[in-house]
Amino acid sequence: MTAPLDKPRVTEREARQVAEAAREQDWRKPSFAKELFLGRFRLDLIHPHPLPDGEDARRGEAFLAKLRTFCETRIDGALIEREARIPDETVNGLKELGALGMKIDIKYGGLGLTQVYYNRALSLVGSASPAVGALLSAHQSIGVPQPLKQFGTQEQKDTFLPRLARTDISAFLLTEPDVGSDPARLATSAVRDGDDYVLDGVKLWTTNGVVADLLVVMARVPKTGDSKDSKGGITAFIVEADSPGITVENRNAFMGLRGLENGVTRFHQVRVPAANRIGPEGAGLKIALTTLNTGRLSLPAMCVGAGKWCLKTAREWSAEREQWGRPVARHEAVGAKISFIAATTFALEAVVDLSSQMADEDRNDIRIEAALAKLYGSEMGWLIADELVQIRGGRGFETADSLAARGERPVPAEQMLRDMRINRIFEGSTEIMHLLIAREAVDAHLSVAGALIDPDTTLQDKAKAGAQASAFYARWLPKLVAGPGQLPGSYAAFHPAGHPDLSVHLRHVERSSRKLARSTFYAMSRWQGKMETKQGFLGRIVDIGAELFAMSAACVRAELLRSTDDHGREAYQLADAFCRQARLRVDELFGRLWANTDDLDHKVVSGVLAGTYTWLEQGIVDPSGEGPWIADATPGPSTADNVHRRIR
Repeated sequence: MTAPLDKPRVTEREARQVAEAAREQDWRKPSFAKELFLGRFRLDLIHPHPLPDGEDARRGEAFLAKLRTFCETRIDGALIEREARIPDETVNGLKELGALGMKIDIKYGGLGLTQVYYNRALSLVGSASPAVGALLSAHQSIGVPQPLKQFGTQEQKDTFLPRLARTDISAFLLTEPDVGSDPARLATSAVRDGDDYVLDGVKLWTTNGVVADLLVVMARVPKTGDSKDSKGGITAFIVEADSPGITVENRNAFMGLRGLENGVTRFHQVRVPAANRIGPEGAGLKIALTTLNTGRLSLPAMCVGAGKWCLKTAREWSAEREQWGRPVARHEAVGAKISFIAATTFALEAVVDLSSQMADEDRNDIRIEAALAKLYGSEMGWLIADELVQIRGGRGFETADSLAARGERPVPAEQMLRDMRINRIFEGSTEIMHLLIAREAVDAHLSVAGALIDPDTTLQDKAKAGAQASAFYARWLPKLVAGPGQLPGSYAAFHPAGHPDLSVHLRHVERSSRKLARSTFYAMSRWQGKMETKQGFLGRIVDIGAELFAMSAACVRAELLRSTDDHGREAYQLADAFCRQARLRVDELFGRLWANTDDLDHKVVSGVLAGTYTWLEQGIVDPSGEGPWIADATPGPSTADNVHRRIR
């Protein structure tokens, strides 16, 4: 066995520098969400609601019709759940349908769907089987096609995209046993050897990795200085999954998404042609993060599908189930849950459709919108599924197979809850999303005042930054005092006769946007360089922004449906209900910005880690026993018996 790879030892500051270097630095296009965090409610950026091109819509609807028939006749979600795998015939059927190439251009053999229709397709498939939805999403949203489309050479596109559109499944390999959201410690290496790179390392939680044909792998190239082309750093590679030296050592099992082909992949002296490198050396992390900007939209799209299914199930069950002489839906405690599910599902679809259409038009920078959609969709989708289980009571906790065995309708509510739980973790956990969005939200401040709070900045640079900051804030701060949200007649178009008044909610968004910006400025003035450690505060700032974005999207979608005479009155009612519910959450979050237990929580955590409260742990047994918390990632040829490579 070869010697272990040296795990990079990095300080907290160095880790932040790696992440900062990988993020997009410039804002070349407008961003509705960025402006929202700065106290500027730019309704003109999202209203009138953008619409897909007619030909794009025609092709998209035609494919959705075929896909619906496929989902109804050839996807057996219950079977996938029982056997914990997607049958080969289902995967082959998806290939024949062209579903592997939904986002790949027609000239490469793909369907060339827009982001809007791609997301609607995932929402549809995910309702039939979340595992199938995850397979398609991992393949196209973050797998080889997306980074290739954005950063690949023409030769790479000509070589790989036709395969990926019809036959080859792809996977994205970044995470390692000892590396999660901190890529600075990435240990998988790629050493240049002539016209090849030689890869060594272990990747964990490789969705699709067990069955993939092509992999996009992030590996660290050592700096050699041998040539101008050898810059080193985290680099992206396209790797043939059947290359000598690649072993899938374990097929991981999870509480949900039981058909997920997710595993542990080991690389031992794997030779990859230099021609398969995507972009220059050192650009891998930037490529990964850029890919996720729109790739993240696939996850909330499937949350929309889940919300629609939960609403349908709650409606049918609550109308049928009677307690104390009337349907349970007529009892206020249950009715409030149904209202939440309906209103929130409407808002989630509004957020995803709006963000997706803006991505298609490419007029706006949607990196914050996509991140907010992922964050909000995963959190609210989980709450929707949880409320459905509560509405169904014991039947919500009982498995579908058990219900069927008793002769009842096999409603997989508990499976839905299990399947939805991962959304708050993968493609950026809620906590990481809070920090990522917060960093983008304060970018304007750091651009002009960052040097003032950087301890390594020279006095001369601080003086220069001080002058820039003074000029910026002299123009910006007065605009936060008053705005159209204080004028009763503002946004009057959102109050048509006979409909609820949505203009009051848009005025609330405008006022809250300015209040949010003032709160952020005050916090930066108060904590300065320590601001980045105030994760509780930053999380609440982001959550407020997410609610305001969702309210805006819901109102704009309601007006779109009214203007097209497509359930306009009902849409206005749902938007009104959602906004009123969201405003209560926003008020609470604003209150918790300054009245919270963050400091006390920090003291308790210090006590827990110091062992102060170990007496509280007494009186239990630990069924996990003893053993390593993190597996050894030593590279080398595998001798494990549980090798699960399966080539379709």
